[in-house]
Amino acid sequence: MRIIAGTARSLPLKTIEGMDTRPTTDRIKETLFNMLQNDVPGSYFLDLFAGSGQIGLEAVSRGARYAVFVENNKKACTCIEDNIHFTKFDRETKLLQSDVISAIRSMEGKYRFDVIFMDPPYKHEYEKEVLECLKDSSILKEDTLIIVEASLDTSFDYLSELGFTLKKLKTYKTNVHAFITKAE
Repeated sequence: MRIIAGTARSLPLKTIEGMDTRPTTDRIKETLFNMLQNDVPGSYFLDLFAGSGQIGLEAVSRGARYAVFVENNKKACTCIEDNIHFTKFDRETKLLQSDVISAIRSMEGKYRFDVIFMDPPYKHEYEKEVLECLKDSSILKEDTLIIVEASLDTSFDYLSELGFTLKKLKTYKTNVHAFITKAE
C-alpha cells in the first residue's frame, strides 16, 4: 500500500495486521482519485472509519488543504499516526480516536468539509446511521461530496428520505463507491 500521486508519491504506508480493516486497493484508490481530481485540491477532507488513513493521506498528497481522520480502533489509530508522521503531514491533518457519530458531533461548528469519505464495515448499515447524523450537521457545506465505499449489495434507496441524492455509483468487482450530495 502506498501514496499514488502528489507530494508524497510512492511513499509506502503501514496497515494493521488481521481482518479488522480492508485496505482499499491501489487500483480502486487510483480510480477514486481520478474521479475526485477537481474536488480534492484546496479541500477540507474527512476520512471516516479511516483504517490506515491511506485515503485521507492520498487526498493531502494531492493538494487537500486539511484532512481529519476518525477511527475507533486503537491499533488502527497508531497506524494512522505512524503514517501521518512518515508522510510528514502532521500540520495538515488531525486524528480523532472516536466512534464516528461522536466525532461528527464534536466537530459541529468547528469544521466544514468539502469531501467526506467513509469506508465502514460492510453489512451493518453504519453508512445509513452516519448519513442520518450528517443530514442536519453543520460540518456539511451545500455542495459537500460524500463518498461511501460499500459492498455490492448495499442499498441506498433511503437517500431521498434523508435529503440526499445519489449522483453516481461506481461499481468494482467486490464493492462500490456511492457519490452522494445534498438534494437540491
